[in-house]
Amino acid sequence: MGDAIHITGSGHTKFGRLPDSLEDLIVEAAREAMEEAQVPPSEIDAVFLGHFNSGLASDGFASSLIHQAHPDLRFTPAARCENACASGAAAIHAGMNAIRAGRARTVLVVGAEKMTHRPTPDVTAALAGAGYQNDPAEAALSFPQVFGLAAQGYADRHRDPLGDMARIASKNHGNAMKNPLAQMHREMSVEACATVTDKNPLIAPPLRLSDCSLITDGAAAIVLQAEDAAGDAPRRVRVAAAEHVSDFLPMSRRDFLKFEGPARAIAQAYAAAGITVADLDFAEVHDCFTIAELLIYEAMGLAPAGRGGDALADGVVMAEGATPVNLSGGLKAKGHPVGATGVSMHALGFRQLTGRAGDMQRKGAETGLLFNMGGAAVANYATVLAADRA
Repeated sequence: MGDAIHITGSGHTKFGRLPDSLEDLIVEAAREAMEEAQVPPSEIDAVFLGHFNSGLASDGFASSLIHQAHPDLRFTPAARCENACASGAAAIHAGMNAIRAGRARTVLVVGAEKMTHRPTPDVTAALAGAGYQNDPAEAALSFPQVFGLAAQGYADRHRDPLGDMARIASKNHGNAMKNPLAQMHREMSVEACATVTDKNPLIAPPLRLSDCSLITDGAAAIVLQAEDAAGDAPRRVRVAAAEHVSDFLPMSRRDFLKFEGPARAIAQAYAAAGITVADLDFAEVHDCFTIAELLIYEAMGLAPAGRGGDALADGVVMAEGATPVNLSGGLKAKGHPVGATGVSMHALGFRQLTGRAGDMQRKGAETGLLFNMGGAAVANYATVLAADRA
């Protein structure tokens, strides 16, 4: 395909509670991506930054921090993209659109967030800004409370999901043990994740601490190139599909449990790539809370509505299953530096499909799904990546 877009390089910092500044994180990831792609900074036509911020950091104008990675990036057009927890995927789409429009042939995309220097209540309040603010009832909800209501609603409509949610948490903690970049390297049994204790308290009933993703510092980066620019790349992965669907912001205007935005974005990505769920070798998805991963199984077509747990019971989504989900550990254990999350999925997907995922490697992986979500299933980005051995 002459109009194909490829990922040709990736960068990824360690995720966790880090001493590095936002600038440090951006520069580290950007340099690694350019070096891996063997692209001189002078050949970068545009840079895009995924960064949520929402008051978390004093850097309110951070896009040109990418230029700190090399003097030759000076005067390269730069823009910041914000779309809640999907800010990283939004930046990637901006980069791809620049290439499709003929304004760029090579684009550097970085996603980053600095969060751990703020107290947990401040982070919770900042994230809550991604909810609907013009309804007092919705504006009063934190995101743990939003997804706590989802878990309760799932129980009322289908069946109690708490056992399945504990299995998801345990699975992702186990997967993260093989990811040296993950924030949390601690295995947790299903029983430990299912049991409310002093170390695993209720956060927003029925959500336990083990059901919630982490507060994280980190950055990731990728280099995107047009077909004609990627010909000499040492390795490349083709973007087979990239779909974006946005739903109503007020939850009162939709049936949240149906996850219609995620399902539509993923279905459109399958159609654009000419695949079905059965063709996937792995998926990295937005498990901001374990109930979200359960609902995403259904949105992916791994199980019908109300039966997401079947994908766990049958072993489909486990590391050795037919469609392993979140081999990286996911947001749950890898970590969730908001603006970096979508870019991290693409960076690690690129490494999977070029056989360089280390202990996380899915042998023979040819096709992967990445799903990055902003807000309560409002901004939905689904990407299908395909190995390109050319």
